[in-house]
Amino acid sequence: MYSAAMSMSTPERLIEATRELLWERGYVGTSPKAVQQAAGAGQGSMYHHFAGKQDLALAAIRRSAGELGAAAEAVLGGGGSAYARIEAYLRRERDVLRGCPVGRLTMDPEVIADPELRAPVEEVLGRVRGRIAEVVREGVESGELNGSLDPVEIAATVLATVQGGYVLARATGSRAPFDTAVRGLLALLAPGDAPV
Repeated sequence: MYSAAMSMSTPERLIEATRELLWERGYVGTSPKAVQQAAGAGQGSMYHHFAGKQDLALAAIRRSAGELGAAAEAVLGGGGSAYARIEAYLRRERDVLRGCPVGRLTMDPEVIADPELRAPVEEVLGRVRGRIAEVVREGVESGELNGSLDPVEIAATVLATVQGGYVLARATGSRAPFDTAVRGLLALLAPGDAPV
């Protein structure tokens, strides 16, 4: 069984097992049988709580999206300067070599082709991008960040750096490309007196 503890309810174990399998194998590789085995649940139990694979996958994707949004908000909504909050977002603890559990879903043709499965992915990435833009806008308006920065463009660049950094790290089997991309972006954004 994956990290799903036996003390969890059956629906919780099923959702957690599905999240892990989606992250590791994608939608096609996440078979109901694999979910049941990972969750320690029987077929009847799975179909008692969820209408089918898509319903369970949707619950798992929503959970992953919710966690991604909450983790981003925890640093972007925290205290400190705009630059410090963007830096905290870029440098927060991540399992870089596993990639982003939500970002990886964008490379899954079955998820992207299904509007219902794609919706939570699209929504959370848009919400995080919007929140980053708000922080950049605050920094521009306060004079902390360069006044010529477009908050929407910078937000897209920050998000692309994180998601692209995952891809580069996975391709090389090293987190070094991720860290290099983060340092490069921070150097471009740094106010004149900010250490990178």
